[in-house]
Amino acid sequence: MTDQTIGARTALRRQDRDPADTVVVLTTAPDELLAKRIAHHLVEESLVACAHVGPAVSAMYLWQGKLEGGEEYPLTLKTTADALPLLHDRLCSLHPYEVPEFLVLGVAAGSRSYLDWVAQATRPAVEGRP
Repeated sequence: MTDQTIGARTALRRQDRDPADTVVVLTTAPDELLAKRIAHHLVEESLVACAHVGPAVSAMYLWQGKLEGGEEYPLTLKTTADALPLLHDRLCSLHPYEVPEFLVLGVAAGSRSYLDWVAQATRPAVEGRP
């Protein structure tokens, strides 16, 4: 990672595919209570630093050749690249879908203090500590 100062007060960090780099994971849950439960577990277990549960959205998709649809609740998860395998396994164990959404978006840059916080918050899970 390289730091870049913009202005007198803001320090941004560019990320360059380091295992501790922050990533954003997108997923959904079929109801709000489950979305909040998943978010709670993932934060409590240090697999994500932060989880946002959004309002219901309408989803439409083909599943096993049939058009399906309904309400889903989006979750936006902030974590690190090195926590992804553990996060994926845990999300799948908490989720009722056979194939839960798990999309990883890279973060090109961000506030140095925020990116450091994400790395610190997920370190216990990555290092195998409770």
